[in-house]
Amino acid sequence: MTVLFASHTARRAVTAALAVTAAAVAAFSVSGADAAQPLTVATTKQSAPSIPYSDVAALGKLIFNDPALSASGRMSCASCHSPAHAYGPPNGLAAQFGGPDLRSQGTRAVPTLAYVLNRTPVWTHVQAASIYERLTDADSPPSGGFAWDGRFNSLHDQALFPLFNANEMANRDAGEVVAKLERAPYAARFKQVFGETIFVSKDTALRQAMAAVERYELEDPGFRPYTSKFDAYLDGRAQLTANEMRGKKLFDDPNSGNCASCHIDQPGANGAHPLFTDFQFEALGVPRNPELRANRDPKYYDEGLCGPIRTDVANNRLYCGLFKTPTLRNVATRQVFFHNGRFHTLRDALRFYVERDTNPAKWYAKDARGQVVKFDDLPPELRANIDTVDEPLTRKAGERPAWNARDIDDVIAFLKTLNDGYLPAPANPVTPPPATLTKR
Repeated sequence: MTVLFASHTARRAVTAALAVTAAAVAAFSVSGADAAQPLTVATTKQSAPSIPYSDVAALGKLIFNDPALSASGRMSCASCHSPAHAYGPPNGLAAQFGGPDLRSQGTRAVPTLAYVLNRTPVWTHVQAASIYERLTDADSPPSGGFAWDGRFNSLHDQALFPLFNANEMANRDAGEVVAKLERAPYAARFKQVFGETIFVSKDTALRQAMAAVERYELEDPGFRPYTSKFDAYLDGRAQLTANEMRGKKLFDDPNSGNCASCHIDQPGANGAHPLFTDFQFEALGVPRNPELRANRDPKYYDEGLCGPIRTDVANNRLYCGLFKTPTLRNVATRQVFFHNGRFHTLRDALRFYVERDTNPAKWYAKDARGQVVKFDDLPPELRANIDTVDEPLTRKAGERPAWNARDIDDVIAFLKTLNDGYLPAPANPVTPPPATLTKR
C-alpha cells in the first residue's frame, strides 16, 4: 500500500523477525479448539486408534456434507467447498447462490479450504510503537484470520456463519438448525458422542456441531494431501520441466512477477512444504465485477477489512480495500479468481496482474466522459490504498508489462505443478533442490 504499509520487500524483514511469534500464533488453528475446550464429549464411546477419524470428526464429516441443514434442503458446506475441487467452488460462478430457494447470490467468490485451515494465524496487526516507524519500513500489514477479511479466529466460528447467512444456508436461528440435527440420520450418533441430553440446550448443541466440523477439517488429511508435483520436486521425487522451472523463476523474481513475496514458495525452517500464502492482506485494485448482483447498486462497495461484512476494524480507513492473500495450491483447477470473482481463467488473472497499470483501459470501465476509472471497485477517496509500490504494480500506462505471453505460459506451467494428485513415475530418486533464502 502507498499510504500506511511499506513495500513487501521491506516488510519481509519484520515478518522474519516475528517468525517465532507467528509460528506460535499459527498453532491456534490447530489447537485452538482444545485450548478453548468447546467440546464436551461423552465417555460412552472411545475413538479407536485404527479408524481414520475421532468420533467427533466422523460426526463433523456428516454435518459438513448434510444439505438438510440448510433452508433449501439442498446446500451443504460441501456444496461450495467441494472435496472434488480442492475444497473450493465446483463451478465458475463469481459467487454462489443460496437462500431458501437457491436464488440469492453471495457477494464474494468462495475461497478454498485446502491447506490453510491448520496453519492460519489469528487475525492481528503488529505495529511499531511510534507513528514515525509505522510510516517507514518497520511497519507490516495485518494478517491472519479465516475468510477473505480474516474476521474469524476459529474454524467453528467460521463454520457457523454460512448457516445463518441469507445468501447461503439461510437458517433463522439456532433452534431451527438444531431441530434439523435432531431429525438427521446421525442424531443418535450425535447423542452418543455428546451425551443423551445434548439437544436440551440449542446453543450448546449448535456449538458442539460446529466444533465437530472443525475437528473433521483438522483431522481429514484430504484437506492437505501434499500430493502435487511441486511437493514431489521438493522431496526429490520429481524434476520440473524447463517451462515449469522458468515459470518458477519468473514467479520468484522480485523485479518481475514478485509473486513469492506474498505467495511464499520456500520450505519452512523445519522443512514444512510451503502453503503459497503469507496470510497477509493486500489491496490489488481488482476491477468491479458486473456479474455480482450487489454491484448493481453504484453505491455498494466491498471494502474488505472495512466491511460491509466485517465491521470491527472499519474505523481504520487505511484497511479499506484489503483482502487476505489466498493460497495458490490447486489454483490452476479453479474457475474463478480474486475476492469478487472477476476473472474466470488463470491466464486472465495473471494478465491483469501484470497489465493492470500498463494497459488499464483493458481492465477498467470508463466514466461518462470516456475516462478510464482505475480501481473502480473502491470509492474514489479510498483508491490511494491500492498497492502501487510493489512490483509489478509500479509501472505506467504504455510501458512494457513484467511478463509477455510466453512468460505467462511458463508461469501457468509452474502453477499447474501445485495441483494435487500427481503420480511420479517409478525411477531413481532425484536430488532435492537446494534450500534457498527468500529475498527479504
